[in-house]
Amino acid sequence: MPGFLERACDQARARVTAAIGERPLDDIRTAAAARRRPPSLADALSGPGVAVVAEVKRASPSRGDLAPIPDAGALARRYRDGGAAAVSVLTEPLAFKGSLDDLEAVVAAVDIPALRKDFVVDPYQVHEAAAVGAAAVLLIVAALDDAALAGLLRVADEAGLDALVETHTPAEAARAATAHAAAGSGRRLIVGVNARDLATLTVDPGRFAAVRAALPAGAIAVAESGVRGPDDVTRLADLGADAVLVGESVATAADPAAAVAALVAAGRRPAGATP
Repeated sequence: MPGFLERACDQARARVTAAIGERPLDDIRTAAAARRRPPSLADALSGPGVAVVAEVKRASPSRGDLAPIPDAGALARRYRDGGAAAVSVLTEPLAFKGSLDDLEAVVAAVDIPALRKDFVVDPYQVHEAAAVGAAAVLLIVAALDDAALAGLLRVADEAGLDALVETHTPAEAARAATAHAAAGSGRRLIVGVNARDLATLTVDPGRFAAVRAALPAGAIAVAESGVRGPDDVTRLADLGADAVLVGESVATAADPAAAVAALVAAGRRPAGATP
């Protein structure tokens, strides 16, 4: 596990321990059960063309501060107005300066699915996401062994959430498919292909094609990192992307709705076209 990822996961475990001390798991489960059922991320990403998942992103480990984002819900509404199929919300507080408050604000502001993007290493975090109304959680294959990955997929399914399973290599894509089968979920497998190397934090534009070819039939393929404009969406559409997850370019745009709309337009396919 790369150094940055290992540190981030250790910090996530410490936050879980502190959170359990303040609010026991049973309380979180009760709050989750009281929420209305969230919209399906898989359904949102399965329409015609390349779906756009726009991200609420204040900072990154590679770039530092990106955007102040005083109101995450207001930004999510701009994304929705531009045609975003879903909103990704970073809740990691240190490297990304996110929070669960941001996720809750987004859920309250829009009726499209919200993804909790964090270093999820414990079932408690899945139930936290469900308790504030998220539709899905991010699970990073490189951060989890096979048993933990399958277990968290099972917990997400039981909590009524989809999972975006993030991969970086064909071998990780195979692990994602195996864990999904082991979890026994009836939900579609959603696989994110992150073009950013977790050790160097550099982006490899060719990574998506290599991993996409290793995905099983029926998997929803989401291209992550390095999507900066319409040309990137067109290129990824030609490589078989079902969706793109876009953060920095839309979070820092002068007009987020227009920036998202341009990406959505680039991902439209003619009727009858196939990836």
